[in-house]
Amino acid sequence: MNNDELKAKLDPELYKVAREKGTEAPFSGKYVHTKDKGTYACAVCGQALFPSDTKFDSGTGWPSFDKALPGAVKLITDESHGMIRTEVVCSNCDSHLGHVFNDGPTATGQRFCLNSVCLDLKAEGGDSAK
Repeated sequence: MNNDELKAKLDPELYKVAREKGTEAPFSGKYVHTKDKGTYACAVCGQALFPSDTKFDSGTGWPSFDKALPGAVKLITDESHGMIRTEVVCSNCDSHLGHVFNDGPTATGQRFCLNSVCLDLKAEGGDSAK
């Protein structure tokens, strides 16, 4: 799907964050405090991204994960806003998900700091968690 088709299909907030590299306000996302089991998928294309057992509370206001599923995301140097960061995008549809930092508290040392609006939690039974 091209961006015009996606803009017509997606919720405006999801489009702004995923396709225009926006950011949702901290502590506003539906998955910030979620502890449900399952797999977090891309809200745009449905590709599986992160198992729920890699999620942790970073205290930052966004869902944080320490490891993506193999091949699920691409990392891109982001030099916007006067900073050098690493952007995380879905490897299937190139939607912006958030950023990854090397200050995570787990053995991986990574903190994938993601926007809830870009995620869809698929419960262990396969259905989307509400």
